[in-house]
Amino acid sequence: QGRVVEIYGSEASGKTTLALHVIAESQKNGGYCAFVDAEHALDPSLAESIGVKTKNLLLSQPDSGEQALNLVDTLIRSGAVDVVVVDSVAALVPKSELDGDMGDVHMALQARLMSQALRKLSHSLSQSQTVLLFVNQIRSKLSTFGGFKGPTEVTCGGNALKFYASVRLKTKISGLIKKGEEVLGTQIMVKIVKNKHAPPFKEVQLELEFGKGISRDSEVIELGCKHKFITKAGVAYYCLNGQSFHGKDALKRYIAENEVVREELMIKLKEKLTQADTNDTSYKDEISRGDTQEEIISIQTTDEEVVAEVEAQSIST
Repeated sequence: QGRVVEIYGSEASGKTTLALHVIAESQKNGGYCAFVDAEHALDPSLAESIGVKTKNLLLSQPDSGEQALNLVDTLIRSGAVDVVVVDSVAALVPKSELDGDMGDVHMALQARLMSQALRKLSHSLSQSQTVLLFVNQIRSKLSTFGGFKGPTEVTCGGNALKFYASVRLKTKISGLIKKGEEVLGTQIMVKIVKNKHAPPFKEVQLELEFGKGISRDSEVIELGCKHKFITKAGVAYYCLNGQSFHGKDALKRYIAENEVVREELMIKLKEKLTQADTNDTSYKDEISRGDTQEEIISIQTTDEEVVAEVEAQSIST
């Protein structure tokens, strides 16, 4: 709360879907949320299927970047909103650019707008309990300087958001979900590129079903198998609570139709994951007190997030 979060990635990699799930979870806990639709592309039916209560959602479709960011600042200062989503940074077009003609050259207008806005918004957030979530896109960067190959992909809106964001998540498509020849959805990889509240660089794979959003039942099954609450025999047989199921789809239907079973399984998983985090922290404390040697690892990469992390570490030291 009171922080900036950025979700970025390529097209159709689940950025907006993930942001809508954040809103849905906040609403379940009684939160009031706002969605600043700078792209003018929000599908209310998709939001409803994900679990968003659109009747209780404050939706705005601003005409310019200045109008959008001023609205965001007003919402944060009001203290009445728990989550504000801006979709997306790339669509926050400065008014001077909108008023100009096609082909006019505008040098770094959006970057200056974002830098100025984030200085103001960070101050407003420090006095509130609002989560400000930016959805962002990536662009290809072809130029190199001095023979050093920099990041081949960069995010829109300049570098200010990278520094002001407490958490940065990168999404990308890692596979397709198919039933026969029919494509039912996509599998995405979400990587924590930056995290000021916990260790970064963790990854998770999620299944996105077309028209439904993140498949929570698939996530429960995968974690259940990992932590031995669900046993898997062979390739296609699963066992839960003494019952056998042929295929993952059959088990998903059973969990979806039995809310009590799902909740019990989720409670067990939360306890297990919380215990694992506690043990991991204790282990790291023991390691830090031990006689360990530091080492420097050379990174040969062109990924933007890794390059930025190395630069940030070198600056801090």
